[in-house]
Amino acid sequence: MIDYTYLSKIDSPDDLKSLDAKTLKVLSTELTHFIRSTVEEVGGHFASPLGVVDLAIALHSVYNSPHDKLIWDVGHQAYAHKILTGRRDVFSTLRQKDGISGYLNRSESPHDIVGAGHASTAISSALGLAHARDRKKSNENIIAIVGDGAMSGGLSYEGINNLGFHRTQMTIVLNDNTMSISKSVGALSKYLTKVVTSPVYNRMRNDIWNITGKAPTTISRIVRKLLRKTEEGVKGFFTPGALFEELGLRYIGPVNGHDLDELLRTFKAVKKMPNPVLVHVYTKKGKGSELAEIDSTKYYSMAGNRKKTEKPAPDYSQVFGSSVVKLAEKNDKIICVTAAMEVGTGMSTYVNKFPKRYVDVGIAEGHAVTYASGLAIEKYRPIVAIYSTFFQRAIDNIFHDVLLQDLPVIFCMDRAGVVGQDGPTHHGIFDISLLRMFPNIVITAPKDGDEMNDLLATALSQQKPFSIRYPKDTSYRFDENRESKVINVGEWEVLNEGSNVAILAVGSMVEIAQNSLKKIKEILGFTPTVVNARFIKPMDENLLKEVLSKYESILTIEEGSLIGGFGSGVVDFAKGIKSNSNILTMGIPDNYVEHATRSELLDILQLNTAGIINKLKEFNSAK
Repeated sequence: MIDYTYLSKIDSPDDLKSLDAKTLKVLSTELTHFIRSTVEEVGGHFASPLGVVDLAIALHSVYNSPHDKLIWDVGHQAYAHKILTGRRDVFSTLRQKDGISGYLNRSESPHDIVGAGHASTAISSALGLAHARDRKKSNENIIAIVGDGAMSGGLSYEGINNLGFHRTQMTIVLNDNTMSISKSVGALSKYLTKVVTSPVYNRMRNDIWNITGKAPTTISRIVRKLLRKTEEGVKGFFTPGALFEELGLRYIGPVNGHDLDELLRTFKAVKKMPNPVLVHVYTKKGKGSELAEIDSTKYYSMAGNRKKTEKPAPDYSQVFGSSVVKLAEKNDKIICVTAAMEVGTGMSTYVNKFPKRYVDVGIAEGHAVTYASGLAIEKYRPIVAIYSTFFQRAIDNIFHDVLLQDLPVIFCMDRAGVVGQDGPTHHGIFDISLLRMFPNIVITAPKDGDEMNDLLATALSQQKPFSIRYPKDTSYRFDENRESKVINVGEWEVLNEGSNVAILAVGSMVEIAQNSLKKIKEILGFTPTVVNARFIKPMDENLLKEVLSKYESILTIEEGSLIGGFGSGVVDFAKGIKSNSNILTMGIPDNYVEHATRSELLDILQLNTAGIINKLKEFNSAK
């Protein structure tokens, strides 16, 4: 690491307390350079953490973490927090196997109060901490730092509503990096912020409030109403604060998130306020990197300088984007819905071509699903493109608003399986288990890009809820000029006729099973049958009965949770028909999977050729 003048000496937030504002500004420059150079080398989130360097420095300078609780909503904005809280020297291991997490992690540091990789959780968590403090009669400050994107999630408003009702001491820092308030951020807004955070102003305000309480009821009510309405009116005219004031929070801002003097003064004043406060801070994503400042979406994250593996075909996100454009050209009823994931789900081409048939609901997965149900009622064909891990957030909406009403919503679940460096919050390993328990849904997984194209066409040919899951990986084969075909729902595909053992493989595991055949033959002396079990539900019961009657040994393999997964379904079916076949299952065990590259994780989980061979050996040892 470069020997920075000040950053090299910061081992904990306590080291900030003795630094003056001028020195903190130099530290900010050093910290920005350190984050930028490290992420450019090893990969990770880029624009978001650069935007909050000054904010993190100000918060840790004013508050006493971990006694005071800083709760960061979605940990990718918390790189500066990690570095300032003792993880500077291991920051280069970010998101690597056995290294530090890219998100907050309670087991990693006492300063990581709440682990979070999903958005909109901070306010509710913080209110729980605040009420626990009140019950214990302790004195810590509770601060939730929430991005403007996370504020589009309903959970944030549920938390604010409850906080406004209880009115306990807690601070919400709204990190607004959309620049939507830029017109109101000027000399007058800055002056208003100084006024409403001024100890003199607040003392006078409280004195007037208390004095009027001693006046006759009618006079007191009139004066207090006038005082409140005057303040709210001024704030409402110049800032977005009226909404939060109506919800029961004192609104402070807008505050320039890159003016350390202003941040420090504001937080020092807010720290003394006994009631809930919302501090509206505006920041610039990618601050300190010219490229990221210009295009924060493109530089949302970086892969780093690791050697990149050549892929034989486009990844599944690209296949989805290409396929849905072709299908939409023929079907004007298709409407694609995402929850703030246009780029991540590969839909940019579709959005550019069909902007009126695309809806981004923001970080509100439950709303995305229920909104899509409304479109389906009116005979449109909604396709909800969503990451598997975020799909979990809408389970009740899927059950209540789509499946129970038998509406033909199509769910395309990107990042199904292990996704690599983002870790446990982002692995998509539970969707099969979660969906299998519900009646009335088709669950599928393609073996390659061509089959994904076919499954999309199949989904559109049906008038029933339909899901397609696919990994963050190459699609192996995809011909964009090939016409899609409709597959019979529930129909599996025998890819290789062999002997001794039948391998029932799902989705991404089909290619691994196929590529293992030569090695299996070399080591075990036989070549197993491989079946592409592309329909997880309903299963191909006729073919499954045939396989169970023909083979004594069956191996299932899936990139998903073993508990309640595809293999579990095969075992249940076999028991139901009293089959004597010996069935072994491969998948993800009953543990949360940590972060590493996708290939490293598949090797750790033994979802590879060596793992298949070891499992097949168990059949022989069982005889």
